[in-house]
Amino acid sequence: MRDPYDVLGVAKTASAAEIKKAFRHLAKKFHPDQNKNDPKAKEKFAEANAAYEILGDATKKGQFDRGEIDAEGKPRFSGFEGFGAGPGGFSRGARGGGPGGAEHFEFHFGGDAAHGRAGASFDPSDIFADLFGGGGARRGRAGAPPRRGEDVATQVTVSLVEAVKGGHARVFLPTGRTLEVAIPPGIEEGKQIRLRGQGQPGPLGGEPGDALVTVKIAPHPFFQVSGRDLKLDLPLAFYEAVLGGKVAAPTLDGQVELSVPAGSNGGRVLRLRGKGLPAVEGKPAGDLYVTLKIVLPEGADPELEAFAQKWRNGKPYDPRKGMV
Repeated sequence: MRDPYDVLGVAKTASAAEIKKAFRHLAKKFHPDQNKNDPKAKEKFAEANAAYEILGDATKKGQFDRGEIDAEGKPRFSGFEGFGAGPGGFSRGARGGGPGGAEHFEFHFGGDAAHGRAGASFDPSDIFADLFGGGGARRGRAGAPPRRGEDVATQVTVSLVEAVKGGHARVFLPTGRTLEVAIPPGIEEGKQIRLRGQGQPGPLGGEPGDALVTVKIAPHPFFQVSGRDLKLDLPLAFYEAVLGGKVAAPTLDGQVELSVPAGSNGGRVLRLRGKGLPAVEGKPAGDLYVTLKIVLPEGADPELEAFAQKWRNGKPYDPRKGMV
């Protein structure tokens, strides 16, 4: 067998990360599942596998660099072969079943059990499991199916009315695909829609992953969403706050008449039951909380100013009493 450094195309000073990167590149390039009509690819795959069995294990790499073992992992010392798996020796057992005849090597060093016997093992099938999702060297041994593709995540923004009543929205996936997605009625902010099989494809024919679409609700010009309730700031004219009466107020179901008590201050909150988000999946309908906001007319109004001066002089009161 060739020098493992030459096989992987790395220098003897290469780091463990550089060696692993080189092996991963060759394993992907020459894996038999991807080169079924190229018998030489299988040979190159086996050669890369054997090289990484040496260089991918720190103990064996050190032994090779010191000349204690050859490129096939065999000891160079006379009579060493007869030690088998005894103290200071090694055992080599075929793991079988995988492309390129991958094997498992285990070295024992440091004396027998009474003197603290230690073991160091390396299994290149761990790399194959990462590369091919249970394929490679492990597939024949464990019978694991190809790894499932990765899920992808994206989000879609819908209007409040679409979230309440349902509809359709266009979704752009990280895979480059564009899909029309059904928005179920009553969906809430942050909920996810799972699109089966729309994620990344599985390696080597594995099942594709899913796409997870997180729903965002666009700000509404009037309503704020709070759980299943809605909040609304409702402007009132000065005289409506003073005199009270019926005023028009928007809801998701259309306009309704709201009764404003006479003498209502700005900031007063009125509640409209059942006028929040509609009932869905056993959850009751929310409520609509209306906060009154007194709004003066734009521009100067001499009559209003004269009235305010008269009121101030005749019936003074301090709305900030107790605060300052």
